[in-house]
Amino acid sequence: MTTRLVRTLTAAALVLGAAACSSSAGGDPLAADGSGAPRSGGTTVVVGSANFPENVLLASIYSQALKAKGVKVEEKFNIGSREVLYGQLQSGSLTVLPEYNGALLGYLDAKSTASGTEQVNAALKEKLPSALGILDSAAAEDKDSLTVSKETADRLGLKSVADLAGKSGELAIGGPPEFKTRREQQFKDVYGLTFKEWKPTGDTTANALKDGGIQVGNVFTTDPRIVQFGLVPLADPKNVFSVQNVTPLVNKAGVDATASAALNAVSAKLDTAGLTALMKRVSVDKEDPSAVAKDWLKTNGLG
Repeated sequence: MTTRLVRTLTAAALVLGAAACSSSAGGDPLAADGSGAPRSGGTTVVVGSANFPENVLLASIYSQALKAKGVKVEEKFNIGSREVLYGQLQSGSLTVLPEYNGALLGYLDAKSTASGTEQVNAALKEKLPSALGILDSAAAEDKDSLTVSKETADRLGLKSVADLAGKSGELAIGGPPEFKTRREQQFKDVYGLTFKEWKPTGDTTANALKDGGIQVGNVFTTDPRIVQFGLVPLADPKNVFSVQNVTPLVNKAGVDATASAALNAVSAKLDTAGLTALMKRVSVDKEDPSAVAKDWLKTNGLG
């Protein structure tokens, strides 16, 4: 999930589907009509995902939760980065996308100083175009991090990103292909860091740290390989990486009350510890994300 920075911390089109509902106040076309019946009239919700394992897992959870409520769903997973997915969501070719609220806000407003889930979500509602909206955020948070091996941390005395100052010029950094474009200037401005080389290591970033192919990596904090490989996420005292709550981003025209309620029910149950456990099954044990999603939904009474 790292440059969630994300897990982690991006914007354009992350495999979205065609049906979701906005939680923004006032004039909500997705509100229930009082009958409790869906208002989409059989519209197919297109659920998309970015091209990394955690987002595929989350999209599968969303998809199966919607199907359990009788919603027609089409899945379009592993599409690409936010830069690709966001446009597809705006056009309506995708309806629902598992997003990370802080990263999405950073994509829409790089100068935003919002912090905390409520502030970030409020800022998002102001920045999103009228066609798009967010639903309830989960407690589950997958933050981007700059992570190093224990050997590198001990050798260079690294505890925080700030400790890389004066040392980054000797180090290669890895992450998703878009990580350099998104973060290079920010690390220069905030921490004074200029790395020797940027490598597009994608989902193999943690492995590249373990093997020594890179010395610094953008690893999502829910990645179980952090513990498995004994890696060290560095503290981020200047908050380059903001909160990253898992949050459904939707094209409002494609999501009715039934779909919105199903997605919000997922958010109400999903926490960070649970997401990390699920990701161990996917990334380490190599289980099928769809099967892992099905188990989680059944355990939580949503499937």
